[in-house]
Amino acid sequence: MKTKVLMVCLGNICRSPLAEGILESKVDPRQVLVDSAGTAGYHLGKSPDRRSIAVARKYGIAIEHQECRKFTDRDLDDFDFIYAMDRDNYRNILALAKSEAHRGKVKLLLQEVDLGIQEVPDPYYGGDDGFEHVFHMINTACETIANRLNQE
Repeated sequence: MKTKVLMVCLGNICRSPLAEGILESKVDPRQVLVDSAGTAGYHLGKSPDRRSIAVARKYGIAIEHQECRKFTDRDLDDFDFIYAMDRDNYRNILALAKSEAHRGKVKLLLQEVDLGIQEVPDPYYGGDDGFEHVFHMINTACETIANRLNQE
């Protein structure tokens, strides 16, 4: 049975699509399923932000095929690990949790590494350099997660 990992941000067009694509590139797809979602339904069915697509492509990762979707309480049942990009989304996810088992699946992505910060900043309103910075933060965390998943 595959391990299922869900990456979550607010709109599912910047950070979580990057996290999905980055982690997918580091794990065996026969063993690990990676998806992403947003806690808000602002961009349902749309592709990731063009700047996320561009920075991912720069590092050989294709994310343009992804479609934005909204996080639901069913995701708490369906996924083994749920990583929130920031505290607001972390709280929004936990608000839907119905059990301690659900709550135990949810972490902040940057809890996996020591970068001196806890949250992946939202690059949406900034320039392209923000996407580059966020890519590297997410990549560092995904490297740690992938190493653990690849050993299971």
